[in-house]
Amino acid sequence: MPFDRMTRRRAGWLATAVGVPVLLFAAGATGWALTPDAMPPPVAQPAPTDAAPADAAPTSAAPVEERVPVAAPAPTDLPMVDYGPAPTGFPADPGSLDTTPLTEGVHPTRRIAAYTAPGGRPLAFLEPTISGVELTMPVAQSRLGWTAVLLPSANRTLAWLPPGGFTTVALRDQVVVERRPHRLTWYRAGRAVRSWQVSLGQRGQETPLGRTFILGRTPPPEDVYGGVDIFALGAVPDDPEAVPTGLRGAHIGLHSWHHDGELGENTTNGCIRLTRSGQRELLAELRPGTEVVVVDELPAPPPTA
Repeated sequence: MPFDRMTRRRAGWLATAVGVPVLLFAAGATGWALTPDAMPPPVAQPAPTDAAPADAAPTSAAPVEERVPVAAPAPTDLPMVDYGPAPTGFPADPGSLDTTPLTEGVHPTRRIAAYTAPGGRPLAFLEPTISGVELTMPVAQSRLGWTAVLLPSANRTLAWLPPGGFTTVALRDQVVVERRPHRLTWYRAGRAVRSWQVSLGQRGQETPLGRTFILGRTPPPEDVYGGVDIFALGAVPDDPEAVPTGLRGAHIGLHSWHHDGELGENTTNGCIRLTRSGQRELLAELRPGTEVVVVDELPAPPPTA
């Protein structure tokens, strides 16, 4: 297990993304859990209309309703999505840089298979928890009765879920990070609430672009984090070989630091680092599953900038 490796005090480790097993086992030990919202009620179907009179003018045929593609049985030996690199073969997220808020998430209620497309090929399993922490993934698309979610432990990647085996969760918040101005903005219901200056990944270890989400939180394992809990994100380094050896297998983190002297600079190993007061505010307001979008720069600065 990489737990021992990630908990060693190392100089290279101090300015880094957070080691995932450390984060999630710690989070599980503190009893952190999600409470998914109830599934929304089904939409009522329109009542059938009477047949047209016999002498009515001919009309075009009614469109044939598309049927929900059947999910192929998933082999029992498929890999499990965990904090290691996610299995390859899943489709890219076509809206990866779209900053339109994702307002709904799904929480698996049992082991479910993740597919390449509606009616496509199963590649892996998702469980209700990852290392003991409940999993909530933002919904990116819905089509033909299937649901596409942002895949954890992968960057800019979707997984398609057939109907059943999960509950829906309302997501009211969104975090947008701009790499050029080094700015993080917290949105609620589409409205900018607060903005902070942040430190981001250094050259060769840039903070990954695209949509990801908050997986969970954990107490800080070292004093360098300023005594404030850490958010682990679903994103991983774009180039795992570029990070220090002790960080291989780590996820990107959102956290504070023991000083603010590097805000506005590219000094981390890919993490997003903000002030301690800002981190405390986000910890109090954001739930797991909250979307985080990293872009180079928004077309216009948010009103809170």
